[in-house]
Amino acid sequence: MIRSDKIDILVAVCIVLALAAGIIILVLAGTFVAGVESEERSLYADEVFGTDIISIEILADETQWQSMLDNALDEQYIVADVIVNGIRFEDVGIRPKGNSSLTQVANSDSDRYSFRLQFDEYVEGQTCFGLESFVLNNMLGDNTYMKEYVSYELMRQAGVDVPLFGYADIQVNGSKWGLYLAVELYNDSYEERVFDDTDGIFYSVKKSGMGQSGSAGGSLEYIDDTTASYGDIFDNVIGKGTESDYQQVVEAIRALSEGAAMEEYYDIDKILRYLAAHTLVVNLDSYSSSMAQNYVICERDGKITILPWDYNLAWGGFQSGNAASVVNFPIDTPVSGVELTSRPLINVLLSNPEYLEEYHGYLRQLIDDIFAEGKMAALLAGLDDRISEYVQKDATAFCTYDEYKAAVSVFTELCELRAESVQGQLAGAVPATAAAQAEDPSLLVSAEGVDLTALGSMMGGKGGPQEGGAMQAPENFPEGAKPAEPVDGRGGMTQNRNAGMRSEGTPDFNKNVLSNRLKLYGALSAVLGIALLLVSRYRRKY
Repeated sequence: MIRSDKIDILVAVCIVLALAAGIIILVLAGTFVAGVESEERSLYADEVFGTDIISIEILADETQWQSMLDNALDEQYIVADVIVNGIRFEDVGIRPKGNSSLTQVANSDSDRYSFRLQFDEYVEGQTCFGLESFVLNNMLGDNTYMKEYVSYELMRQAGVDVPLFGYADIQVNGSKWGLYLAVELYNDSYEERVFDDTDGIFYSVKKSGMGQSGSAGGSLEYIDDTTASYGDIFDNVIGKGTESDYQQVVEAIRALSEGAAMEEYYDIDKILRYLAAHTLVVNLDSYSSSMAQNYVICERDGKITILPWDYNLAWGGFQSGNAASVVNFPIDTPVSGVELTSRPLINVLLSNPEYLEEYHGYLRQLIDDIFAEGKMAALLAGLDDRISEYVQKDATAFCTYDEYKAAVSVFTELCELRAESVQGQLAGAVPATAAAQAEDPSLLVSAEGVDLTALGSMMGGKGGPQEGGAMQAPENFPEGAKPAEPVDGRGGMTQNRNAGMRSEGTPDFNKNVLSNRLKLYGALSAVLGIALLLVSRYRRKY
């Protein structure tokens, strides 16, 4: 007969083993599910941006849609169903977006606004294959339809963590609307895709006073330690941020003014990669000019880097003067309308011989990898092949098809001449500073015959859809306004990451995740039940 105390010990051991098995299974379950959800988060890179042309159908109540257009400056969401590459998402928020471009379209005869799509505006937790939101840029001022696309592509090849981007063919209520550029926003889904976490903080730097030169912090000049002095930065925090977070940025700005401990506060390599590509594409509606805006500060683990945003006016589309000034924009003093010292991030980096050489190296790499041996011309020709048909049918275009074709030709020449000048500046054959260029303009690359105006202007265009004018509401969209308050996800699962996703023959990824969870939890329960049953039978036997 086994003693009772030994039975108790045996029972305790069995319980411990059962619990240990349960914990192991639970951990494995969590790991597996996390893996599935991580895979789900990354789906939008392929499912949305992995196609040559993204298909987007917007189904909105006609009255609400027109009201939104009529009151675009309010930037108020309306609810719509959105079909992305054949997959329907219900109750999505959509609104006009923009800064000066928004005002310019509102004051014109055009309704071709840029838009923001927010998938969780009305359905909590809803995403588009893991993507929370993205923007549809109208490419105002860009007859080529390529300037922003090419700028992001250069950034990507330079090693910058750019948002995903791709052309999007848009329909509204069954009528053609136009060819836009879809761009991923800097938010949690971007951060999860790039870094596998959401530990960083983003600040989208926008100018608050259009007549002042970076007076509210956008210039990154040190003012004082008060965060209120840097409204261009902190008024535009994305998602979250505390006073402590803001002080980290202020401390980094102060370090710039002191010229000390740069590596402690800044991701130097990433910023130099950004600066190389940014300088190459000559975007002056940015930190590089009196505007001191249209860039994103990303702070992660106490270090700051700079990320690109808003490049439709790159390649000389803003405050650039003539074509020669764009072609020969100086790589070692890459600012316009301001002194280099008033842009301390650029000044401090390029004043350091080691950083300057690294920056030059990234410029050489871009010229070799993208421009040399006719590579840029081939890239632009390939883009033309992809989008030409869509541009020709663009219902709200800011230019005619003939103007588009002429713009592509001029853009190709401009890019080749820009590469020639940068290569010459790197080699010392072309002056690399504004002062040296002014001393001997004969050394500059000629841009005679390049008509910058062919690339587009800030205004122009037609309003509304072609093919009969007024759009008709689709038969399958309910009459009247849809609810403005958050609604429950399908089946009552308000936390479902893709609650509004619908498509015949397409798997529901959230259901798969739930099914896997249930299977694993069932296995856990079974293991525990068997262990306890064995212990109980053992106790009765002895």
